[in-house]
Amino acid sequence: MHRPVHEEHHFTAGETVRDIVIGMSDGLTVPFALAAGLSSTAVATSIIVTAGLAEIAAGSIAMGLGGYLAARSDAEHYASEKAREEREVEVVPQAEEDEVSAVFREYGLTEAEIAPVLRSFRERPDAWVDFMMRFELNLEEPDPRRALSSALTIAGAYIVGGLIPLSPYMVLPTASAALPVSVTVTIAALSVFGYVKGRFTGTRPWRSALQTALIGGAAAAAAFLIARVFA
Repeated sequence: MHRPVHEEHHFTAGETVRDIVIGMSDGLTVPFALAAGLSSTAVATSIIVTAGLAEIAAGSIAMGLGGYLAARSDAEHYASEKAREEREVEVVPQAEEDEVSAVFREYGLTEAEIAPVLRSFRERPDAWVDFMMRFELNLEEPDPRRALSSALTIAGAYIVGGLIPLSPYMVLPTASAALPVSVTVTIAALSVFGYVKGRFTGTRPWRSALQTALIGGAAAAAAFLIARVFA
């Protein structure tokens, strides 16, 4: 009898999506708020564009550096905890065995079923340490390239997001004409971004689009009002 082939499809790029979300959401809102706030003043469109580009440059560098440092901190934390587990497996193996047993008991295994696993771990200390890292500390080994890729992804997403609300000011002659267009394209971009994010993460795309547009629009409106007060 022919058995159907079972194929599983899992989304595995969660960290990359998170970086894109961080960079794009900030890139869409902060430059928009700056440009919109300056639009209420008498400054020329060229000054708004210059200020917006400067903000995008500074913001992308700051956000990218933040992502780099966060990923580096995760890697250093993992290395520190792994070194501690390696020492404990060597110095206090009985205590570590008790911790392994406690983990398996949570899954309903008996002491007789756990015993051969403990014997195997004694012969494979590296596997023992990896097990403790994952199931006791809930830590996954970070990708060594994660810090750089995170920084570049966040910075790149920030630049792309920032150019969207700023682009009307680059092509239209006056700030008063560019402002409503900037508002429209920013809300549209937030909606499209939210929809795509929902498709990739497995949530309802339209719900994600509405949620992203509302949250991003509210953040942009708040930032705009603050910028307008102090502009």
